[in-house]
Amino acid sequence: MPQLVRQSGIAVWAQIAAALRAEIEQGLDEGDWLPSESEQAARFGVNRHTLRRAVEELMAEGLVERVHGRGTRVLARGLVYGIGRDTKFTERLAASGRKAQVTLLDRAEITAEGGVARRLRVKEGAPVLRLRTLRGERDLPYAVTLHFLTGAAADAARSYAGGSLTRHLSDVAGITLDRVESLISTRLPLLEDALALRMPRTQPVLRVKGVNACRDCGVVQEYAISQFRGDRIQLSVDDPAWATEVPAPD
Repeated sequence: MPQLVRQSGIAVWAQIAAALRAEIEQGLDEGDWLPSESEQAARFGVNRHTLRRAVEELMAEGLVERVHGRGTRVLARGLVYGIGRDTKFTERLAASGRKAQVTLLDRAEITAEGGVARRLRVKEGAPVLRLRTLRGERDLPYAVTLHFLTGAAADAARSYAGGSLTRHLSDVAGITLDRVESLISTRLPLLEDALALRMPRTQPVLRVKGVNACRDCGVVQEYAISQFRGDRIQLSVDDPAWATEVPAPD
């Protein structure tokens, strides 16, 4: 059992966090479950409040997550996700040896307003298909995305039911979308996004706004707003030339 040194100037919870951190880095794999709080508290000879404070520190570092009703699980090591000309999430995840899961959360027919209309380059009030998807690996959520689609892409996406949207557009309508603009920022998540990503609303997300145009015709057909869990994703920008212009705020 790790030895705690009391009155050492280092808080007991911080010593427990250091011990658990070392065990995770040296011997546990992503998806492994830590022993229960009561077992851990008995092991270290502390109360559950002290043990919980140590676990919260590891959660803040992105090493573990607390799953309601099940316990505390080791998170996947940070994924480096490249943002480039193509928009293939599932293929890029597969290249790193992981299997992506993309779930359709919501579908709605709306009218384009404000920033959505500007980035899709359509008139205010034009009909737009909006999809909301959750992307992740197994039951670990990485990102929630709003897709605003117009034209042939919208027509094809009306039959989309989950999985790779890029592949669906290609299979149904022969459409390939290329990224023509990306804007990356941070923000606190909305309640519905925090719930989907299973994260606290006090933890910022990485927000990527992307404008995607048809490769063959050059017409913008998708505006996507993705919110990534920053403790699970590192964004790698393939083409820094995107930073040449800052679009007007929404």
